[in-house]
Amino acid sequence: MSGQCVAKVELTVSCENLLDKDVFSKSDPMCVLLMNTSGSQWSEVGRTEMVLNCLNPKFAKKFLLDYYFEVVQKVKFELYDIDNSSADLSKHDFLGEFECTLGQIVSSRKLTHPLVLKNNKPAGKGAITIFAEEINDNRVVNFEVEARKLDKKDFFGKSDPFLEFYRQTESGWHLAHRTEVVKRNLNPHWRPFRIPLQSLCGGDVEKPIKVECYDFDFDGSHDFIGMFETTLAHLTEASRTAHVEFECVNMKKKRKKKKYKNSGIVIFKRCEIVKEYTFLDYIMGGCQLNFIVGVDFTGSNGDPCFPDSLHYISPDGVNEYLSAIWSVGMVIKDYDSDNLFPAFGFGAQIQPNWQVSHEFPMNFNPANPNCLGIEGIVEAYRLCLPQIRLYGPTNFSPIINHVARLAHQAANQKSASEYFVLLIITDGVITDMDQTRCAIVNAACLPMSIIIVGVGKADFEAMEVLDGDDCRLTTPNGEPAARDIVQFVPFRNFKDASQEALAQSVLAELPEQVSSYFRMVNLKPVNDHTSSVEPSPSAPVFDRGTVPGTSC
Repeated sequence: MSGQCVAKVELTVSCENLLDKDVFSKSDPMCVLLMNTSGSQWSEVGRTEMVLNCLNPKFAKKFLLDYYFEVVQKVKFELYDIDNSSADLSKHDFLGEFECTLGQIVSSRKLTHPLVLKNNKPAGKGAITIFAEEINDNRVVNFEVEARKLDKKDFFGKSDPFLEFYRQTESGWHLAHRTEVVKRNLNPHWRPFRIPLQSLCGGDVEKPIKVECYDFDFDGSHDFIGMFETTLAHLTEASRTAHVEFECVNMKKKRKKKKYKNSGIVIFKRCEIVKEYTFLDYIMGGCQLNFIVGVDFTGSNGDPCFPDSLHYISPDGVNEYLSAIWSVGMVIKDYDSDNLFPAFGFGAQIQPNWQVSHEFPMNFNPANPNCLGIEGIVEAYRLCLPQIRLYGPTNFSPIINHVARLAHQAANQKSASEYFVLLIITDGVITDMDQTRCAIVNAACLPMSIIIVGVGKADFEAMEVLDGDDCRLTTPNGEPAARDIVQFVPFRNFKDASQEALAQSVLAELPEQVSSYFRMVNLKPVNDHTSSVEPSPSAPVFDRGTVPGTSC
């Protein structure tokens, strides 16, 4: 598609009159965006946050898509009432959907349409509104904000405040960002956060910005504390030595009480516009993606000699393991100049003593586990099978820690020159879950990502805990991961789809994971040929935080 007209489009979603699926409260909606890849095959692009107890949600998380004028891009928005922590959408109540093309949204800019159920009947009075905007400015605004003496809204405790930032548009105020909730605190310090400049003010620093402060309530009826209006030009006067303060005013209180002054003070300690480097900035700046494969050789796969085994290679030379290797490898290989890919197995008994190993090179050369090209990985896999005994258990942590050691060495170079991608293909439930969680949390601070493809018919629900899309992964002791670095996909969802569809799904989050890591450690591209606006060397580590109304 290199010769086609491409633009970045940001989609903002809100809904009205959603179906109420909860008996004692309102639905807890989340929106899922899917894109048609081929025929009847849809690939998930992303999910919004969940909003608790709300039938008219305004989702803060936005979708960013590549828009091709010459291509009919079919998209589908699905709404679900989230009932538990599972990432499996079939375990949640379906609230309705809307299918259209990206071109329809872009040409309308603001599109409102009724939602329908799977049988194409109306989903009650439910409707969805999608607001589209072309993104041509890659600057972001970094904020550090706190408040003091906010109004107490809870009868038995202090308020649980959060902020909402609104941008003024032709059709009214549009939600640009929602902060985390700070529990039981009238003098909250919100974690540093960032808002794209275009989302906040359309790139115009003199455009009005509205900030509203609320006390979070579990039932969704958040109590209004107060608000103020300002401009980004004013906010950027904030620095670590000179803060910018605003009175948070509740106009209803002001009209009723003569002595009313404000409902608290919101303080901007830092507001800085910086350039945000993209995945392509880092790749074109010289960053190499190091691709490493880990293959599950545990006994639950079945004897490779028999057709019912997941390791059985069919007469046409394929199985699910090989399909996953080809699908992901053929995309990533183009970003690794030496074309050498380490490949490891785990969970098998190996020669000469037939001891179980959870980290052995598939070419049986510990000094040089590299395979030449994706073809080399496939050949090593084929030659390895007859020389091992499938055994167990299914331990992920050794191979994750192995790659983490390599990533740690790269991190010490203080350069955005290397990033590691570990592909783990497995058939079953992890045995060393606690150790794996610790290994992933530690790896989240390093230049690496983990892709897990589940093959076979096993129940992979426990595996989805590792994919931190909806709930940040923590260690057993509660230490959170600095960022989400795991993408889990069951192969069975793509069994009848093209090889490209699987690759698109498992690699969808990788570009953001790469750029988010280098942002986190304040590294610009090695060869920066972009504009002169650069990230501040004192920029903090940014945390996605907790979205009001979101729980695990």
